[in-house]
Amino acid sequence: MLLIIRNFLEKTFFGVSSWWGAKLGVKPSFVRLFFIYAAFANALTIFIYLVMVFILRFRNMIKYRKRKSPVLYNEIFSL
Repeated sequence: MLLIIRNFLEKTFFGVSSWWGAKLGVKPSFVRLFFIYAAFANALTIFIYLVMVFILRFRNMIKYRKRKSPVLYNEIFSL
């Protein structure tokens, strides 16, 4: 039951801790504790967390994608 509640809260609170935990190879609870303790130290941490939430939510739209050119290579050099 506790695991179900934890998974729900993790998905609800944007998954920033789990993403950083996966990238750094540590448990998400350690990352979560870091943000909690750092939030008491200064308010900049809360702003950084919210920016990471924004980036993680919209990272698929922000990524650079190579777009296909409508002009074919052969058409340019055959002139």
